[in-house]
Amino acid sequence: MRLLHCSSLGDVTLTDDLRDNIPAYAILSHTWGKDDEEVTFRDMESGSGRGKKGYEKIKFCGEQAARDGLQYFWVDTCCINKANHAELQHAINSMFRWYRNAAKCYVYLSDVSSPSVEIFDELAQLSWDSGLSQSRWFTRGWTLQELLAPRSVQFFSYEGMLLGDKTSLQRAIHRITGIPELALQGGHLFQYDADEPFQWMGRRQTGCPEDKVYALLGILDVTLSIDYNEGETKARERLRKVLDKRNECIRDLHSTDPRIDKRRIEDSKGGLLEDAYRWIFDSREFKTWSNIQQSQLLWIRGEPGKGKTMLLCGIINELSKPTANTTLLSYFFCHATDARINNAIAVLRGLLYMFVQQQPSLASHLQKKYDLAGRALFEDTNAWVALSEIFNNILQDPSLSNTYLVVDALDECVTGLPELLSLIVQTSSTSSRAKWIVSSRNWPSIERDLDYATRRVRLSLELNETSVSAAVASYIRLKVDMLAKKAKYDDNTRDAVQHHLLSNASGTFLWVALVCQELRDVSAWEVEDRVKEFPPGLDTLYWRMLDQIWSSRHAKLCSNILAIVSVVRRPITLDELTCFVEMPTRVSGNDKALAEIIALCGSFLTLRERTIAFVHQSAKDFLVQKAYDEIYPSKIEHVHYMIFSKSLQVMSQTLRRDIYDLTAPGFPIHQVKRPNPDPLSSARYSCIYWVDHLLSCDLSANAAHDLHNGGSVHKFLLRSYLYWLEALSLIGELSAVILMMTSLQPRLDVSFNLYYYHKCL
Repeated sequence: MRLLHCSSLGDVTLTDDLRDNIPAYAILSHTWGKDDEEVTFRDMESGSGRGKKGYEKIKFCGEQAARDGLQYFWVDTCCINKANHAELQHAINSMFRWYRNAAKCYVYLSDVSSPSVEIFDELAQLSWDSGLSQSRWFTRGWTLQELLAPRSVQFFSYEGMLLGDKTSLQRAIHRITGIPELALQGGHLFQYDADEPFQWMGRRQTGCPEDKVYALLGILDVTLSIDYNEGETKARERLRKVLDKRNECIRDLHSTDPRIDKRRIEDSKGGLLEDAYRWIFDSREFKTWSNIQQSQLLWIRGEPGKGKTMLLCGIINELSKPTANTTLLSYFFCHATDARINNAIAVLRGLLYMFVQQQPSLASHLQKKYDLAGRALFEDTNAWVALSEIFNNILQDPSLSNTYLVVDALDECVTGLPELLSLIVQTSSTSSRAKWIVSSRNWPSIERDLDYATRRVRLSLELNETSVSAAVASYIRLKVDMLAKKAKYDDNTRDAVQHHLLSNASGTFLWVALVCQELRDVSAWEVEDRVKEFPPGLDTLYWRMLDQIWSSRHAKLCSNILAIVSVVRRPITLDELTCFVEMPTRVSGNDKALAEIIALCGSFLTLRERTIAFVHQSAKDFLVQKAYDEIYPSKIEHVHYMIFSKSLQVMSQTLRRDIYDLTAPGFPIHQVKRPNPDPLSSARYSCIYWVDHLLSCDLSANAAHDLHNGGSVHKFLLRSYLYWLEALSLIGELSAVILMMTSLQPRLDVSFNLYYYHKCL
């Protein structure tokens, strides 16, 4: 891009074409006059433009920039050599970015005069509002992106007087344009459907019909070749085609939306308490990571229950606040008990998904490979290699702003953790624009891998005990206040409960949360005695919770539920649970009764929107590792076999041809709407994971007969194979069948193998 420079003598000259180290600059937004009135690139080269009417705008922009301490500025009429087609095409595709990166944007309203009296005069206000709303600037096509792109937009009258900025005039601009006020605040436009910018363009006019489309390229973050002979309709069709292809790619990339995961986590923990995380911004380690360029990786480590996840949620909130410089923020929350978000490929998909949501043009790094491989790019055996290459390419993209990358709970990345750690170490050591924050437990294996990072800062929660304990104390006061309000504690009772929690919490948020959950329904008159029954330490608390379950008359039911939930590959719904656990009479289908049964399992489990999950990874670890004999009296392989066999039963009973009653399938699967009630609600988990649980059985014992010719697997595939494929397609998991059948094939009886494949082909 070329810039204009105003010398101390008032001479305005063009710089060379700048590619790197572009200085801070102001940018002008205006409406063009007649062609012979505007100062062109040639005029600036020859120095012959001073006598033209349009030079006044250039002079105004230069003088205002100087008042704002800026030596350089940009004006579209004369900074682009429009005779050079390649330069013009590059400029049109770069215009939005140039406006966004400007230090100041000045809107020169040539048809609006400054109020002649004080603005607080009501009549003057009405007159001026009318003049602003009727300005030609709001009717032009290119000014749409000039309004939306910059964070700082100032409006000036014909006389060069400041009328206000995009913030102070936000409501008036909203009334005039119909553009949502949130879109006027200078943030990313990813949250708006692609149709909305077309509506914003509406009745705006452009000199060339194609420009009504080209003026949207920056807003939609699309690069398109420019052809001023194609007409508006053809240009719009080409733009729509590019958008459709990109949307399909992003849709298949999506496995989870980390923004929704973050809201779910915060809601499940009762909301984010600012006093519980503010301390970290004053810590020496965080300041070093934040302020020193050589510190690219911050590793936050601590034992279970120390509040690492909520700490990262608070950091994300802080990094999300608008700043003068546009930055990208991408994050991911690992969870070991959820197969969707417990592996390295899922982490990369989540980070990439957030990248392209904020800057859709980055999807071009995915697009070429996706056009060849389709959804398999994100799911087949080469997915990690392909995605890590794409990830590295994005971090090197010259259009990428400074970027924050946050990954919570590395220790809960069950598959591919070494590869993920290697990627984090490599990118944090080589990319100057990417700053990482990661969290994990104090695992020596993670420490060894992260030690290779050359720009690492380590923050131990145990070494920040004073700050963590103060944060836990704030959390205790909040939780006790809630209990006191509900149960109507008197001051003495409230103080006694609070004192016990403060004395025994040992800086562990989770311990406080579990104890307070157990006290929810305890009356005020007995709460002082009950709170003393809860021993300090997570493991001792978990043993107490388990002992209470074993001593109840629902011990067998709770034991079965805990065994199932500890083995499944992702959190399951109430409908799915009832397929695996025999419930009491009249309970099935009764959500209230099912919720009460889940509550009987101590505080190990949580229920949110009909989905069951462990309250914390440490709760599952305790059951699987330390209470193994109590939870799996017949060994864990028996639980896998039970889930497998129940899965075959529910699928055989549920699956059928055209289960969603589409009558005429053949349209894109993302357009299929899930019926209510959903006939697949109870069988979804089984469809995806039955093979996984089969292969986790003791294949020489329990499942041996199921794999033979005439066994349960043989019968299911013969009767329901196509129905199963249809169900997988409807739930968006069809590609999983390839991996499942590839894993299953070597285990099948040879004669059955030949017979099965003959029938399928």
